[in-house]
Parts: sequence; C-alpha cells; structure tokens
Amino acid sequence: MATMQEQLVKHIDEAYAMEQNVLRMLDGMIETTDDPQMKQDLEHHKAETEGQAERLKARLEAHGESPSMVREAGGIVAALMKEVVDLARSEKAGRNIRDGYATEHMEIASYQLLERVAQRAGDGETAEVARRNRAQEEAMAEKLERYWDKAADLSLAEQGITT
Repeated sequence: MATMQEQLVKHIDEAYAMEQNVLRMLDGMIETTDDPQMKQDLEHHKAETEGQAERLKARLEAHGESPSMVREAGGIVAALMKEVVDLARSEKAGRNIRDGYATEHMEIASYQLLERVAQRAGDGETAEVARRNRAQEEAMAEKLERYWDKAADLSLAEQGITT
C-alpha cells in the first residue's frame, strides 16, 4: 500500500513528465503554425510551460526526489512521433488548435487532481503550484477557443476551399 507522500510525489512526477511532453508538442505546433498571432500565443505558452515544469521539478526536489526518466522518456517518444506526423499532415491549423485545446484540458484536469492530493497531504506549496499552473492552462485554453473560426477557415484554405 502506497503512502500519501508516495502518491503525492507520483502525481507531481506525472505532471512534470506531462509538461516535458507538452514542451515538445509545442515545438511542433510552433513550427507548423503559419498564423502570426497563433504562433505568438504558442511561443508565449511555451515559455509559461517551461516555468511550470521548473516549479514542478522544484516540488519534486523539495520532497527529496527527481523526475522519473522512464515517464519522461515515454513522453519524449510520443511527442517526437506527433511532431513527425504533424509535419506530414494537411490541415495543420485546425489540427494544431484541436490538439492544443485537448491538451490544455488534460493539463487542467491533471492540476485539479494534483492540487487536491497536495491539500490532503498537507503540502500547501505544491497545491499552490498546481493552482498557478492550472490558471495558465485555463488562460491558454481560452485563447485557443477564440481561434476556432480562424482555424476552420485556415484548414479549409489549406485544402484549397474558400469560404
């Protein structure tokens, strides 16, 4: 039976691995996005994501742990495979927004859970990191939400269809 501390560290580590994966996904999205405003928002969020990962790593270290190389390696492989597929696929604009929107909501859910586990473990600092990171994810999801019409038009245009 795992202890509360072990569960907390596992959730922090999973969130850290998730952010490492997202950083690689963002690289691919930035590379395949032509719209200047979308690209700027993605680049800004990449910088935020780097900060999120650093805060999570610091929380792991506060618990005497370091990131799991196994979890991180799995995320790296998945992100690299997605990047290769992204470069080859058509309708990049729409799929980037779709994938980004889905990813932001997965991150929001992960931080909701991490915050609650941290609270139950009596770790207010980790709970605050989860809240802070989640707020940035929610803001990015809202930005992406505003791009749905533009993404649909760009996806259609990439296929030679005008609206």
